[in-house]
Amino acid sequence: MKQTFTATLWQEGKWIVAQCVEVDVASQGKTEDEALNNLKEALRLHFTPPVATVLPKMRTIEVEIHAA
Repeated sequence: MKQTFTATLWQEGKWIVAQCVEVDVASQGKTEDEALNNLKEALRLHFTPPVATVLPKMRTIEVEIHAA
């Protein structure tokens, strides 16, 4: 599935920064094309579901909270 995102680009020192407007993901590169390609890869990784190598334990806890 393809989805369209908006990227903003700006110069920081020797680097071009590319940041996605819709999702808090950014990357950088030496050129605009490199920064945008790196941002695409960062977005693909951001939306890839995590794969746990060890199943997490789930526990319930009780906490007494005193309201002020």
